[in-house]
Amino acid sequence: MNIRYFLHKKLRQTHRISRKTIEFSCLLIGASLVALFSLGFAKLAELGLEWNALWTAKYPLAVWLVLPLGMALLAWFTPRYTPYVGGSGIPQVIAALSLPHGARKSYLVQFVQTLWKIPLTFLAMLFGASVGREGPSVQVGAAVMLAWGNWCHHHNIAFRGLNANELMAAGAGGGLAAAFNAPLAGVIFALEELGRGVILRWERRVLLGVLAAGFILVAIDGNNPYFPLYKGATNTKDILLWVLMCGVICGILGGIFARLLAKGVVGVVPALIRGWVRHHPVTMALILGLILAGLGTYTNGQTYGTGYEVVTQALDGQLIQPETTGIAKLFATVATYWTGIAGGIFTPALTVGAGIGSQISGFTGELVDGRLLVLLCMAAFLAGATQSPVTAAVVVMEMTGSQPVLIWLLIGGIVSTIVSRQIMPKPFYHFAAGRFRQRIQEQG
Repeated sequence: MNIRYFLHKKLRQTHRISRKTIEFSCLLIGASLVALFSLGFAKLAELGLEWNALWTAKYPLAVWLVLPLGMALLAWFTPRYTPYVGGSGIPQVIAALSLPHGARKSYLVQFVQTLWKIPLTFLAMLFGASVGREGPSVQVGAAVMLAWGNWCHHHNIAFRGLNANELMAAGAGGGLAAAFNAPLAGVIFALEELGRGVILRWERRVLLGVLAAGFILVAIDGNNPYFPLYKGATNTKDILLWVLMCGVICGILGGIFARLLAKGVVGVVPALIRGWVRHHPVTMALILGLILAGLGTYTNGQTYGTGYEVVTQALDGQLIQPETTGIAKLFATVATYWTGIAGGIFTPALTVGAGIGSQISGFTGELVDGRLLVLLCMAAFLAGATQSPVTAAVVVMEMTGSQPVLIWLLIGGIVSTIVSRQIMPKPFYHFAAGRFRQRIQEQG
């Protein structure tokens, strides 16, 4: 009798272990899918940026034709055929997390429609729009993990204890981790940004899924920081004053940036023509494309795409020319976002911060290492734009390998966030998420 009971107990334990193994295996498969989609997206984005640099250098006058027509084409196509992929992608995920469980919950992260984010962002980069791929990677990651989780649910294989919110959070955080090659930043982003104002059970499996996506990409593509390794000073005389200065300046500019994004072009034009602007979005995109062409010509192409080269030069201690490239990038990103096309603001915001830091460095001369100011302003401006200081600090730290400066990045980000809130009381991503949520609810 005792032997029979013992064998029965062992069989039950073996069954439990096998279920856990299946669950973990499915989680790794989902994380692998997120990492692979992010990697493919990254390679395509790099190709778009490379081709843009080639054709704009060879035919500089062509930007005055290609950019406006390209923006108009994307502004016509996006709302007509892919209405939920416009903009960053992070607000869509936040809105989906906050919607009640039901048929409409997955509208904003439908797998097939969300995949359009990849070619549309590629085209935006090819034309010369000021966009990044990190926000789009978050929406794609959420859609991939949710689709995989639903398939596993449907076939009763795994994830019986995870609902749609946990699957989306794991995919979204994993998408950011894979996009930036920064696993820790993905976890912090999921906790600080996605979990703000949303009830989420932070199960071990959710955080493991985020980390796994980042680590799997590292295993596939190598452990290379997104930007070159930081080689500047990690401390200096009166560093707290420099941190506070960068935090205040970037907080003001980050707040203005977020407020402009939130208002949209309708919110800033004179009341007399607002009706015309609302009813002619494609023509407005054409006009905004001309503005982008002007800003690109003024900065010798430095406002196109993500601005990776600007950040690289600034972190290398080179002063960016013209000095107002950072401000030009700010307005180029706003103009691009106003068109309503697909594309993120995460990396462009880092470029704006690098440009601001380089400009401040030009004023200070030899008083402080300019590379340190660039690093501080990158984190501070991103924090001011998103009001997520911990995410901003960790993202910049992991992207540049600047661990010794993390505490100063965090302080600068907190100061910037406090200042930014005086200009834009509600975090931009959550403000934009409210609009997407309202659209879905009105359709219901």
